[in-house]
Order: sequence, then C-alpha cells, then structure tokens
Amino acid sequence: MKRTLPVFAFFCLLLASPLHANEDNPRPGITVEGEAAVKVVPDEVLITLGIESSGRDLQQVRNLNDARMQQVRAAALARGVAERDIRTDFIHLAPNYENRQSDARRVLIDYTQQTIVLITLRDVLKFEGLMTGLLHSGVEYIHGVDFQTSELRKYRDQARQLAMKAAREKAVALAGAFDQKIGKAKSIQEGRGGWWSSYGRWWGRSGFGQMSQNVAVQAPGDASPDGALAPGLLSVTASVTVTFELE
Repeated sequence: MKRTLPVFAFFCLLLASPLHANEDNPRPGITVEGEAAVKVVPDEVLITLGIESSGRDLQQVRNLNDARMQQVRAAALARGVAERDIRTDFIHLAPNYENRQSDARRVLIDYTQQTIVLITLRDVLKFEGLMTGLLHSGVEYIHGVDFQTSELRKYRDQARQLAMKAAREKAVALAGAFDQKIGKAKSIQEGRGGWWSSYGRWWGRSGFGQMSQNVAVQAPGDASPDGALAPGLLSVTASVTVTFELE
C-alpha cells in the first residue's frame, strides 16, 4: 500500500494538469451588442385628466367634484369609451389655511379636492372628438396623453429577435475583418428595452424608452388613418449583449 501512494498521486496530477491548462487559456471570444426597434401603429390612447374643486363648505366641495366626475364620465361614454375604461386613479382632499402673523392664528381659507381620472380610448380615430367633449365637460387639466399598443408583448418579442439577429450579424462582420469565424454563443444578456412615442414630446415630455437601434421594421397597419389625426408610430425597442467564441 505504501508503494502505490506516489503512483496514485502522480496519476491524479496528470489528470488535473489538462483541466488547469484549459482554465488558464480560455478560448478567445468576441462580445457585441445588438439593438432593434419595431415601428407600431398605436391602437389605443391613455388620457390622464385632472378635476379640481374648491369652496368654503366641505360637503359642497365634495358634491361639486362628484358632479364634475359624472360629467366627465358621461362625455366619455357618449364618445364610445367603455365603462370599464374610465377609472379614478387618485383623490386628494385637504383644507387650505392662511397663517396670520398679526395674531399668530391659522385661518381656514377653503377646501380643495383634486381627482385624477384615467380614460383608455380603444379607437384612436375618436381621439379628437373625445378630447373636445372632455374639455367641454369641465376638465381643468390634461396631465398626459399616451398613444399605446394593446399588443406590446408581441412587438417586444419581435424586437428581441431582431436584436439577436443584429448581434450575430455584427459579430460575423467584426470577426470576418480579421479572417476569423464565430462559434457558439458563450453568454447572452438582455439589455434595457421599452417603447417610445413622438407624441409625448410635443406635450413637453421626454421619450418613453430608448430609441437607439440597429434594425427597424414597420408593423402591419395604417400609419396615416383617415381624418385630421395622424398619431405617428410607436417605437418598441430591445437590446441584447452576446459573447461568441472565435474559431
């Protein structure tokens, strides 16, 4: 038994040496980023409205705000918005005081109730008529108008596939410049994606996602519907970072 120990230890050393050598000399690779954007015709609009009521009597303020909410609801229903697509998002009711330095008293001025309403319109061609009706109903504020797509998941998947294709094509081109070829992918990491609408920029708002791209395709649909409103295309983006082996 004592004579076999050195032989056994030497045999283990031989087995471990090739593995150690592979770890010290990893196969060379190339890392690239692919980005893509799918152009989509929006098929719905999310409108964020603000209603504000003020007065000395608390109950009257609440009643006034409720009455305006009913007017907004009626205007939306009359222009084709479904009941389920009208919802209250936020309510703030608070007293307003004035601090008087003369007698160090805090005097009640009035009460204010603010209500945020979200309306989803699923026919963009009715947008102008809906906005006109809402403003006539007594809406004080238009906080946001977001053109969206109801099939965002589908277009995100398309953008991701295009980003993967762009990454592979970029890797092939870079490796080919040095007379090399790419092998299998060693790692794949998905980057940030999102959607972006040019409409928001005209309302003093920034974009809704990253707009950089290597590939752009237009989804089926009419980019210029009949009528005065032509909302433009959404840009659904995706990006990936892939490391390929070099052969």
